[in-house]
Amino acid sequence: MKENFKVLDASAFIGGYQPTDKNNFTISEVTEELKDIQSKMIMKNALKDELLKIVEPDHESMATVETTIKQSGDILRLSKTDKKLLALSIHVKKVYGNVILITDDYSIQNVSKLLEIPFKTVLTTGIQRIYGWKKVCKGCKKEYVDEYSFDDCEICGSPIFKKRIKK
Repeated sequence: MKENFKVLDASAFIGGYQPTDKNNFTISEVTEELKDIQSKMIMKNALKDELLKIVEPDHESMATVETTIKQSGDILRLSKTDKKLLALSIHVKKVYGNVILITDDYSIQNVSKLLEIPFKTVLTTGIQRIYGWKKVCKGCKKEYVDEYSFDDCEICGSPIFKKRIKK
């Protein structure tokens, strides 16, 4: 039986997930996202007991994530930390083989499916299908590229919003 290596999002700790073996990884930014005492203690104890390693993903894995999220439209929804967690999942998969991403974040799960990285949730049921995102004017329905940096439509002045599309 193959060993599973796990990449842990902040939501894993917040949801009470406690590492039980030495095959757990996360990034340093996750420590900054933990605000409550319980999740901080879970992480602190896992680090102390050497059940968790803080690792930075390689540049190639980051590039793969960037390419994928530009194509899917998830670039509009993911933070720098989210991107690094996904890249770390790719990195761990390359180095160790079997990887599972532990997260309750729907946007991370969406990209995880696109990258063919299995995920496990802690408190939620998880996503059922893959979605994409695009920027659309609320008034005239003009579609904008992800890089469009203004909040209002250049044609009618209405607000621009992120619209979910089925993939």
